Amino acid sequence: MLSVSNRKILKDLAKSSIEHGLKYGYPLQVDLSSMPDELTVHRATFVTLEKNGQLRGCIGMLEARRPLAEDIAENSYAAAFSDPRFPPLNESETDSLSIHLSILSPPEIMPCQSEGELIQQLRPDIDGLILDDGLHRATFLPSVWESLSDPIDFIHHLKMKAGLPENYWSEQLRAYRYTTESF
Repeated sequence: MLSVSNRKILKDLAKSSIEHGLKYGYPLQVDLSSMPDELTVHRATFVTLEKNGQLRGCIGMLEARRPLAEDIAENSYAAAFSDPRFPPLNESETDSLSIHLSILSPPEIMPCQSEGELIQQLRPDIDGLILDDGLHRATFLPSVWESLSDPIDFIHHLKMKAGLPENYWSEQLRAYRYTTESF
């Protein structure tokens, strides 16, 4: 768990990167030498933007590829300006925008031979889930349990997000779980 002060640094960094993007058209460059050590460790993150309680953008990484502070700055910019489901954010929307940050634990494989076995292992409200079948891959953050509380619905909607039929299963399908620290 991050300290309260480091959470605040990341929230401020996310907001600043979006503001920087509005002004200059690219994400804020993070000076890692000025960051607490805890924020320079490589971590995977997602940034979710909501406008008036509705999704306005969500971008992230499933694998830790860059320092935490840098990942937050890059994903905040991308959620605001590069989520293909939405037009780029404009300045008039910033007052009604809320920023939610999720820091992911490393994904762990969930050995299962069927959808039933996967459902038995799932921990609603705790697990984020990645389904991977070669060319088809998608994830739901643990926060998605708020709107899809039934494990069967959760999995079926995730399959559809990945471009698979809801009743799809194959020996090649892999499931991974992770948790998040969200704020």
